[in-house]
Amino acid sequence: MDMEVTAWMSLHHAMNAQDDRRPFSKATLRRIAAFARPHRRRLFAFLLFSVVMAVLAVATPVLAGRVVNAIVDRSATSTVVGIAVLIAVLAVAEGGLGLANRWLSARIGEGLILDLRTAVFDHVQRMPVAFFTRTRTGALVSRLNNDVIGAQRAFSDTLSGVVSNLVTLLLTFAVMVGISWQVTLLALVLLPVFVLPARRMGTRLAGLEREAARHDAAMSTQMTERFSAPGATLVKLFGRPDRESAEFAARARRVRDIGVRTAMVQHVFITALTMVSALALALVYGLGGWLSLRGHLDAGAVVSLALLLTRLYAPLTALASARVEVMSALVSFERVFEVLDLRPLVTEKPDPRTVPDGPVAVEFENVTFAYPSADKVSLASLEEVATLDTRGGTDVLHDVSFRAEPGQMVALVGSSGAGKSTIAQLLPRLYDADSGAVRLGGVDVRDLSSASIRATLGMVTQDGHLFHESIRDNLLLARPEATEDELWDVLRRSRLDALIESLPDGLDTIVGERGYRLSGGERQRLTIARLLLARQRVVILDEATAHLDSTSEAAVQEALAEALEGRTAVVIAHRLSTVRAADLILVVEAGRIVERGTHEELLAAGGRYADLYETQFDTRPPLEPVA
Repeated sequence: MDMEVTAWMSLHHAMNAQDDRRPFSKATLRRIAAFARPHRRRLFAFLLFSVVMAVLAVATPVLAGRVVNAIVDRSATSTVVGIAVLIAVLAVAEGGLGLANRWLSARIGEGLILDLRTAVFDHVQRMPVAFFTRTRTGALVSRLNNDVIGAQRAFSDTLSGVVSNLVTLLLTFAVMVGISWQVTLLALVLLPVFVLPARRMGTRLAGLEREAARHDAAMSTQMTERFSAPGATLVKLFGRPDRESAEFAARARRVRDIGVRTAMVQHVFITALTMVSALALALVYGLGGWLSLRGHLDAGAVVSLALLLTRLYAPLTALASARVEVMSALVSFERVFEVLDLRPLVTEKPDPRTVPDGPVAVEFENVTFAYPSADKVSLASLEEVATLDTRGGTDVLHDVSFRAEPGQMVALVGSSGAGKSTIAQLLPRLYDADSGAVRLGGVDVRDLSSASIRATLGMVTQDGHLFHESIRDNLLLARPEATEDELWDVLRRSRLDALIESLPDGLDTIVGERGYRLSGGERQRLTIARLLLARQRVVILDEATAHLDSTSEAAVQEALAEALEGRTAVVIAHRLSTVRAADLILVVEAGRIVERGTHEELLAAGGRYADLYETQFDTRPPLEPVA
């Protein structure tokens, strides 16, 4: 290893060491140990190989010195050849151990990444919907990528680096002192000239790279938002393309300028340290040569000292930043654990029940509910705010009670924000009621398994969300084992079979992000087809036709009639024309059920429902023109 490589290593360590002085707890270390425990055998072998490689790294310069001495002393050819063969054997052994160690490092590191990512992904999937409504997706994805990889480096890089560098440093120092304490002292005197610039310039370069990363993140956010179908539409309708281009170009130019500055600082730094390295070698050769000429040192010892010099500088420079690297890795672990420590508000009991077979009744009994405050479901760092919003905890549902008998349709109507969708979200247990009970088939949903709830209850929302996958994949989400005939059957029943047959790729057609390659009506009918495929006994329709034109609404209504047949249904609607046939209509205002009855009964009562109906259909006679 030459001195220029040593300079690059020192710069790399200094740049990647972010000095975060937050204290860490023993609990964090115990949790890290728990994640490391499945890899403990590989970790032990990894550390053992690192120690052996450090020993071999020091042995080679010593043997090189002996070769020189053997040549100077005109020893037997066999002696020189023997030492040369031994150097070759050690080089092969070091290479083989290096490969084995790299494999172990990769297995440990990638295994840890797998464990952490899986743990975070599974945990996030158990979080309530409120978590996702508050969290920035990019910040959450960063925990699964950047922080997980940062935590992994604690094992694959930092841990092995500390062990091998410490062993190399002690052995090198001991050997150098044994050869010549004067030359060793000279090398240590020059060390600050080598290490201090690395720390200072590394900090400066790290700052530049963090600034570039911020601009890169801003560009990524701008591209992600503007390149999505709804974002691109919004820009075309209301945005200013010239302004968007100028903002993006300004960030890109800043990244370019930072890149130029970084390249120049790196070059100046490496050039300066290479000069310092050359000076150090010159002093070693100078003092060592002077001692050799005076008979105090062998010629081979001078060569060994010169070769050992890099073995001294590199580990010392690395160990100077080791504490900061360890702290950086611990911070990454803590950021991962921060997500894992968020407690899911909805949890399944150890021995959950299943919904009884047969038709299913839906029942709300004295249900009161308040959306959780931010501190219960989110993190300031995931929302990218300084402090969490303290609002929340105010009741939005008050003593709600009703029952939908098996096969009945119950409609929820009322003003926007009255609590209709909140009622619907309590049935599939997206949230839990604060008091009272929500029952499916006579069983409290809190006592049911999540699998049983999913198998019993289906929901169609107003946005008809689809994944950026094929039509087939979006349908099979409901029932992965469904056959081809069953897929075409539900497409026919949802009035989509002709459309899908006309597509070049048929069922394998990719629907685009959020299904934007389909029209609103087609998207809704595809979600209804998915509902039909699932064969669930209870159906929730949350404004399923709210944003459709009359033609699309008619097609969707036909599909819905097929979907609702023989099922218990809870339907939320602003358009009262869609719920006139409901067995029971509930009028919800300010989180309370203020009226209940059939369409005719509520019109005859002349209350809130009658007002809503009159507003939508304007049944009053026209005013006489003023003469």
